[in-house]
Amino acid sequence: MKATIAQQQLDIEKLELSRSETLEEMEHLRIELRNMAEPSADEADIDAYEREKTWALIQTLERKVDSIDHALRMARNGTYGICESCSNRIDPARLEILPEATLCLECQRQRERRNRRRRF
Repeated sequence: MKATIAQQQLDIEKLELSRSETLEEMEHLRIELRNMAEPSADEADIDAYEREKTWALIQTLERKVDSIDHALRMARNGTYGICESCSNRIDPARLEILPEATLCLECQRQRERRNRRRRF
């Protein structure tokens, strides 16, 4: 039982670190966005493109924080590392790369295929 509790604590710490780093990156991008010059009539399209790109990155990071928060809830409940769809263990290598993953690779692929079909 202690190994499980110790692993659970390590998972929580890893997720909290990932969350902190992501929030820090978001703040950096928000500051960068605030410091960008306001558009003028003479502004080149490249400046507008850079602002849009930065805003899109911030939105992506916001979704990542939501995913990390969800994974943290799972870790605190003792279900971190278990696929939400099939209940199999998520490959530790996948969690190493993507700590906020809550689906095994196969279930993630199936979800992405379904989402692609819905778009068309």
